[in-house]
Amino acid sequence: MRGFKGGMFGEAFRMGRKFAAGDLQLVILALLAEQPRHGYELIKLLEERSGGFYVPSPGVIYPALTYLEETGLAEVESEGTKKLYRITEAGRRRVEENRDMILHTLAKLERIGEKMAYVKRVFETDRHGADSDDGDFMQDGGDIRAARMLLRSALRMRYPWSKAEAARIAGILERAATEILQGGKP
Repeated sequence: MRGFKGGMFGEAFRMGRKFAAGDLQLVILALLAEQPRHGYELIKLLEERSGGFYVPSPGVIYPALTYLEETGLAEVESEGTKKLYRITEAGRRRVEENRDMILHTLAKLERIGEKMAYVKRVFETDRHGADSDDGDFMQDGGDIRAARMLLRSALRMRYPWSKAEAARIAGILERAATEILQGGKP
């Protein structure tokens, strides 16, 4: 699987699966060290901390939780149809042994969340067609809004891209930004 080298998300996150199984298990243990949680809560928490960039599926979270339980790093308590997972002493030791990597990974998720929030603010519009943060700044009769939507669609359709394609797209966007800033003057 190809990974990002630099760019918006840094080098630790890959396309598709964002974590190696062992890394995800450590992150889950760290979240369980904060407080006992249900699997669904872990999914939502990771989604929230990453600004929607990383939303692990139940098919990823629950096998990781089962593994943690089977290896004695977490224990489970049934609450009707739900299971509440809590970290064990062995799990706490594992978290402590890997604290630096866990803190680095959680900080990276939060930085991604901040970047995703910024990107969403840039592209979100309110019901009047203005940027939600900029009031009347973008009252554009729809032309700019339509062009932004077309750009977003084009980027999504071309993704994932190679390093060369990413450089080409970045060049196009930089030239467009420069032309906008120059007001059409050469």
